[in-house]
Amino acid sequence: MRALLAGLLLALTVLTGCTGGDGEAQRSADRVAAALSEGRLAAELFGGRSPQAAYDDVVGGLGDVSPEVSAGTVDEEDDTATVALTWRWDLRGHEWRYTTRAVLDRTGETWRAAWDPAIVEPTLREGETLDRSTLLARRGDILGARGSRIVTDRTVLRFGIDKTRVAPPRAAASARRLAAIVGVDPAGFVTAVRAAGAEAFVEAIALRPEDATALDPSYDQVAGVSVIKEKTPLAPTRDFAAAVLGRVGAATAELVEQSDGRIQPGDVVGLSGLQARYDEELAGTPGVTVEAVTQEQDEEERRTLFTAEPVHGRPLRTTLDPSLQTKAERVLAVPDPDSPGPATAIVAIRPSTGAVLAAANGAGADGQNVATYGQSAPGSTFKVISSLALLRSGLAPDSPVQCPPALTVDGKRFENYDDYPAGELGTISLREAVAHSCNTAFIGQRKRLTPEALTDAAESLGLGVDFDLGFPAYFGQVPEPRSDTEAAADLIGQGTVLASPLVMAAVTASVAAGRTVVPHLLVDQAPEADPATPLRQGEAAALRTLMRAVVTEGSGSVLAALPGEIGAKTGTAEYGADGQTHAWMVAFRGDLAVAVFVETGESGSSTAGPLLRSFLQ
Repeated sequence: MRALLAGLLLALTVLTGCTGGDGEAQRSADRVAAALSEGRLAAELFGGRSPQAAYDDVVGGLGDVSPEVSAGTVDEEDDTATVALTWRWDLRGHEWRYTTRAVLDRTGETWRAAWDPAIVEPTLREGETLDRSTLLARRGDILGARGSRIVTDRTVLRFGIDKTRVAPPRAAASARRLAAIVGVDPAGFVTAVRAAGAEAFVEAIALRPEDATALDPSYDQVAGVSVIKEKTPLAPTRDFAAAVLGRVGAATAELVEQSDGRIQPGDVVGLSGLQARYDEELAGTPGVTVEAVTQEQDEEERRTLFTAEPVHGRPLRTTLDPSLQTKAERVLAVPDPDSPGPATAIVAIRPSTGAVLAAANGAGADGQNVATYGQSAPGSTFKVISSLALLRSGLAPDSPVQCPPALTVDGKRFENYDDYPAGELGTISLREAVAHSCNTAFIGQRKRLTPEALTDAAESLGLGVDFDLGFPAYFGQVPEPRSDTEAAADLIGQGTVLASPLVMAAVTASVAAGRTVVPHLLVDQAPEADPATPLRQGEAAALRTLMRAVVTEGSGSVLAALPGEIGAKTGTAEYGADGQTHAWMVAFRGDLAVAVFVETGESGSSTAGPLLRSFLQ
């Protein structure tokens, strides 16, 4: 029995000695793991001489990332101990995990680790370092109606200075000459070229091949000029739905900082519009590969240690109809880009579904998204909503109303437009008041309406209630009037009433469909309306009658010669201190509802009308 106990004690003693002794070796191993995690290798942990420079060389090619390193249980024997180190790297969402082995030696009471590149990665040999490369994810396309590819990879030509092809003293002069040829700021481009490295390519401009044909061919004779042909996500043309779709480009420092590591310097990301809002889905996740390299190795001798394949971006499905969008932009085009004129916009909606088929902005919008997010007084196009409120108050299309030349409300004089037909003054029907857009007839009926009647009618036709459509969309406002004068102005689409071309197209679509239409541009994001007072079929039919009269006998006669049964409403709204006016016109025909807006124009019928006619032709 005594012999058995003695044997057990001896075995226990040996086991204790092999798994950590007095614990100092374990504590040293834990400190080494912590130092590797922090990337700061103190000399006292490594035999009195820090391997910091060697470690930095090994991991420098991985970029600005830090590992998580943890030590296992030390295996100690006499004055030597070994420990397994578990490494975990987060490489842009891809986890690289493996185990290495470290050796610690004891001198007196102190344990120190022996440096070896294999501590960092188990197969590394002396002279090898780690090198990380990004495997680019393919950016998702933006699709249009019927799956058409609106934004997809298209060819661009990048013009710039390749500093390896020009003597350093001449680089600035070449940059100045190229800037003048391609039309970019010379001072800024020269500064960029001077600041770039000796082997850098410094881009001046990227052009579509068809735009590049307009350049002076002498660029090819400038020392150091290089043209790189690449693919990048682009719409069919430079201006195609640009304010809505947005653009992509190199990530800004601000985007990199705000992305919490998702975006890295040099990434191509969405900078505006749908491209920016849905950048994460469109961009996908880049892959990564890590290789062991030496300066002497050829490409074929690089050893791959880790690979994570990219996850390509998902397409974004929209309802835009390329042919209608192109047509709308052609209608709004100006002959001289240097004289763009006022902001203009056209929005087209399919009433049966609410799908936005076109959302075009003219050059005068200066890149702003007036089509879906503009905020302007809608003028007499709002009389469609005022008519619904009056219908609900008991009037019918043939009900008589008074249309005097002028009407004063609390000291404020309201008049009809300058060339209002004299034969349509006096007692006329509501249909005639809408057809000829008699301001005083509507204002004269204000006492029939409760304070909330106009707001309620607006909601029934889709104006004044916000929805998240997944892109900037303004649904307008009809606040409760603060005075009788304001209530009078609201009835004719002025006062405090505001609308966007998008929402006025939705109002028109609601009349055509006989229900409240909520527009949508994204196929997977189509909210439903739930108005306090749903639009009834009889009300919609009466509104269609009124809008039809605008074309057949009133201010919308500019559309009368077009085929099909068209209903419309013109509108003019004063703005600013100089008596300037917005020009509007809305119309429906079949399963199409359209709104046209011109920021500054003579009238809805004479300024917006011809644009609408061209679009419907």
